[in-house]
Amino acid sequence: MGKLGRVAIDSTRIRACASRDRIDTEQQLRNERVKLRRQVRKWQKACDRDDGEPAGLAVPLEATRTQLAKMPERLERLRKSGVKKLSRTDPDARFLRQSRGQGFVLGYTAEVAVTDDHFIVAQRITQQPADNDSLLPMVEAVAQQWGSPPGQVVADAGFFSLENLRQLVRRGMDGYVPDSNLARELNTGQRCPGHNRPRDAVQRRMRQKLRSPAGRRVYGRRKATVEPVLGVLKQQRGMRQFRTRGLAKVAVEFTLAALAYDLTHLHALSCR
Repeated sequence: MGKLGRVAIDSTRIRACASRDRIDTEQQLRNERVKLRRQVRKWQKACDRDDGEPAGLAVPLEATRTQLAKMPERLERLRKSGVKKLSRTDPDARFLRQSRGQGFVLGYTAEVAVTDDHFIVAQRITQQPADNDSLLPMVEAVAQQWGSPPGQVVADAGFFSLENLRQLVRRGMDGYVPDSNLARELNTGQRCPGHNRPRDAVQRRMRQKLRSPAGRRVYGRRKATVEPVLGVLKQQRGMRQFRTRGLAKVAVEFTLAALAYDLTHLHALSCR
């Protein structure tokens, strides 16, 4: 039902079902291991003095020993994750920087591709802290869902990279993805300084296209296309925090939310 000629791609951070206070870092784990070992030695000395286990000590001693036995596993999990801070309640969640100086959120990155008539035609959940590597996978997801790639691709500066621009050209797609300096110019109307002139030809062509009246109109449609959809999902549908844990389950939850959005949007259009 949607028009696939042009898609706008964007992302948003969604909080995980996890506490920011229950976090493992390597230093915290080492400190915790030292404290547990001291506690075990203290209780063992008490047992030796009393010539046996004092009353009421058996249960906490065993619990402490169990915690101590799990420390190597927790350290290994932290190291394998490749991050400095790992949530104990949802190890797949990541600390991700939010836009507009809103700090960091413990959660996931939700990405959507939306048509001009506000249908979600592709979506996915990632742990990526930046969007640069997400443009081409989202284009491929659209092509997989529809059987053909979109004619035009519009995304903000977060999705910019020279390799992304080259790949769009190679695939014959009409891309509108500004670099950060050009995005600032398009948003504020102030021309980029002369020393910011790009050396790469593909970036110069992108700037030329986006500075044209037609390019400005296409890029200007992005905010009115994809951002309202994310607003509906987060504000009206309550997708500000996931209810499930783990990357696989969170991905299913977001897929269901996107399907529900498309169905209700289709129903609203059919009732007009």
